[in-house]
Amino acid sequence: MTACLRLLSALCLAMLLAACASSPSSNLGELPRTPDATIEQLLGQAASAKTPAEASVLRLSAADLAYRQHANDRAGQILAQVQVEQLNAGQQIIASTLAAELALARNQPKEALNALNHPSLQRLGEASVEQQVRTHTVRARALEADGQILPAAQERVFIAPLLSGDAAAANSDAIWALVSSLPAEQLNTTGTDDLAGWQSLALAVKSAGTLDQQKAAINDWRNSHASHPAAKQLPAALTKLMELTSQPLTKVALLLPQQGQLASVGKALRDGFMAAYYQAQQAGQKPPVVEVFDSSRVTSMDDFYRQAQAAGAQMVIGPLEKPLVKQLAGRPQLPLTTLALNYSDTTTANPPQLFQFGLAAEDEAREVSRRARADGLHRAVALVPRGEWGDRVLAAFRQDFEANGGSLLGSQRVDQPVALAQQIGDLMQARQGANGSGGSRRQDVDFIFLASTPQLAQQIKPTLNFQYAGDVPVYATSNVYSASGDTSQYNDMNGVRFCETPWLLDNANPLRQQVVRQWPQAGGSLGRLYAMGADAFGLAPRLEQLKALPDNRMQGLSGNLSVNAGQRIERQLPWAQFNGGQVQRLPDTVQ
Repeated sequence: MTACLRLLSALCLAMLLAACASSPSSNLGELPRTPDATIEQLLGQAASAKTPAEASVLRLSAADLAYRQHANDRAGQILAQVQVEQLNAGQQIIASTLAAELALARNQPKEALNALNHPSLQRLGEASVEQQVRTHTVRARALEADGQILPAAQERVFIAPLLSGDAAAANSDAIWALVSSLPAEQLNTTGTDDLAGWQSLALAVKSAGTLDQQKAAINDWRNSHASHPAAKQLPAALTKLMELTSQPLTKVALLLPQQGQLASVGKALRDGFMAAYYQAQQAGQKPPVVEVFDSSRVTSMDDFYRQAQAAGAQMVIGPLEKPLVKQLAGRPQLPLTTLALNYSDTTTANPPQLFQFGLAAEDEAREVSRRARADGLHRAVALVPRGEWGDRVLAAFRQDFEANGGSLLGSQRVDQPVALAQQIGDLMQARQGANGSGGSRRQDVDFIFLASTPQLAQQIKPTLNFQYAGDVPVYATSNVYSASGDTSQYNDMNGVRFCETPWLLDNANPLRQQVVRQWPQAGGSLGRLYAMGADAFGLAPRLEQLKALPDNRMQGLSGNLSVNAGQRIERQLPWAQFNGGQVQRLPDTVQ
């Protein structure tokens, strides 16, 4: 989602500026028209200018030209030489906008928003349409990057009447990308303005389950919001959704182990799946008929598919066993659309009928990367278990974090608790400098990425305190949370932040309450599997629409779910923090 939103923002800005290039000038004060001047020529004129005001205007023109030529470092150096107090109000607006654009290029949204607090911005409404669009767009991008999604959407709603053609369509798509990324509970539909209309459209789409229900919800919304801009021209994503065709799903084959080591896992997945089935039935829906097959008895997947097809199944949910999933992933085609409940761990292309869904620790490592960056943290060290699992988690975190501008400064693989103090000391101790100093705690670490058991996590926070690093934030995967109900074990983990399934963080969810009453173990760590089973039921009729619309998400009980290019279900998770032995839910961020 991050990359899509940023790309959309960049494209939108380019279209907006192009659309407004012929807009009338304002009397507030602009830059001199020097279309053929180079940066060096402008700087030369500034050096020989007769007044500080003239020199400042020319340097601002040079900085703006450097930015338009994508020479951001040069633009920043020139802008730093501009005496902003020598500029008139219109030129100060340009300088503040440029400072914000350069801050965003450095991935510093808060600095960008500070730049847009200049007093001159109070007169933005007197500026040219081109400048108003440029300034409001960069503010929208900064708010988005800072996790302030609704204010970002409001900025784009504000400039919508100033746009037409492709620029208006790009802005509309950007508004939809923002509001549709919000959880349903954060959408406020009570107002009568355009932003409330956008939010009610997002809620209508999120609240509908199947493709046909979503189409009906969009049509109902358009009928009741006929004057809204989105009713006149749907965002591109919804236009594409309306063009999709669906075939009713009437029967599925649920393929899970009923014997052997994975029987208890299979039972939790099956019970979660069927609980969601009965909930849909009680709500008046017509869920597909479910026939359960025992994967532990399957000797040939070809024979199983023939049996499932003979029984009238249109889709297979399962298998769970990794060898069977790997076998399916290696085939060029499958007889039926299949949602495997595990990952194949192969990098080759899957058959087009195969989707893969699981509680992958790699998803959570990427979630830690996303959340830390959203919180403004960009330099990390990592503590992961020794072994293949720890290697996979660390690799996923490193890849996502560094690809998005973060720096992994060091890592330790934890094996024996007795070595923990030394390992944390090695990570957190400052390297001895040229002046001979050393032994103090390093100051370049923004946070610690932690993947460990609850027992080990209980020792890590006190050890950090011992190493004078107790103030360094700790971001962890869900492994640190046992969900056992024994709050005493969390007393030594104060301040540790961790991602977790909505199932274990939202005790008020009706389906969760119903399942836990029947199977109390679903209230503990096994609840993650019940949640996954319930989500498999919800995903079944929506796989093709999620595949066609990668920005679309299903708000599930195991996470906020989407389908990536490899047809794997990716989870975005909510966050919590240990506080005084209790688990405290943290506000969501979107990026």
